[in-house]
Amino acid sequence: MYRRQFMISGSVAALLGAADPDPQTLVYKSASGCEIKADVYCQPEQAPKPVAVWIHGGALISGSRKLAPPSRVLRALLDAGFAVVSIDYRLAPETKLPAIIEDVQDAFQWVRANAAKFRVDPDRLAVCGGSAGGYLTLMTGFCVVPRPKALVSFWGYGDIVGAWYSRPDPFYVRQPAVSREEALAAVGSTAVSEPPPKSDRGRFYLYCRQQGIWPKQVAGHDPDTENAWFHRYCPIRNVTKQYPPTMLVHGTEDTDVPYEQSKLMAARLAETGVQHQLITAPGGGHDLGNIAAADQDRIYRDAAKFLFDRVS
Repeated sequence: MYRRQFMISGSVAALLGAADPDPQTLVYKSASGCEIKADVYCQPEQAPKPVAVWIHGGALISGSRKLAPPSRVLRALLDAGFAVVSIDYRLAPETKLPAIIEDVQDAFQWVRANAAKFRVDPDRLAVCGGSAGGYLTLMTGFCVVPRPKALVSFWGYGDIVGAWYSRPDPFYVRQPAVSREEALAAVGSTAVSEPPPKSDRGRFYLYCRQQGIWPKQVAGHDPDTENAWFHRYCPIRNVTKQYPPTMLVHGTEDTDVPYEQSKLMAARLAETGVQHQLITAPGGGHDLGNIAAADQDRIYRDAAKFLFDRVS
């Protein structure tokens, strides 16, 4: 196993350069009356570029493809030489986990089908994402065919049925309780791939964490009585020698997704002989937003280099 402890030091990363380009927004799929979109960041080139697919977080309940400028991950990927495709997918609980995974699979088929249009090389494809997007990134390591060349999971997770997600969370239960009525009022019954304006879907997520019912609400199945059903949706259970090279990035003080999740995934990759790195940010919280901007930039640039080196 390749493990490197990321130390916040006086080494200064390069300053972010040009402003992020405007994306081309396209519908890659329509399902359940819902248009599902992708933002494509690419420039006309004579030679096709490698492509990095970004998958957003939000506990599969909220979030969107939109990378607000200045986006550190977007800039790092563009500077490394990638074209970038940032995808949406239908959100839970209105859409359950199997259909969410189908959306992700269909997004990759769409990228490949439109590779010539976007001037990208579909055989030089990498994936990265944060939090739930990190989870979906790890899913692509075995559920997308052909497999991506490399993955980076930022503060993601490979196990969705562990106690951290299927039992009341100690951090969230200390916050004011969300009632079932309030939680259900924050979501709806119609499929969505972007949170509606002024929605407060985070209240539904908080309720799920306080009650320890995220797997039930997102998957529609009970991990206590149907644990085997979750097998195909837990990356840590699906690592083989064919799994792509993977970088895992996580802060030790993450109160949303435990740092232990990346450690467990790293151990499973090591056991199977998959090339990987675990980048540990001491004191880093979820999204690493509490560490110096220059150190965040360096992590994203190191991650982009990890991906680029493996698609080159």
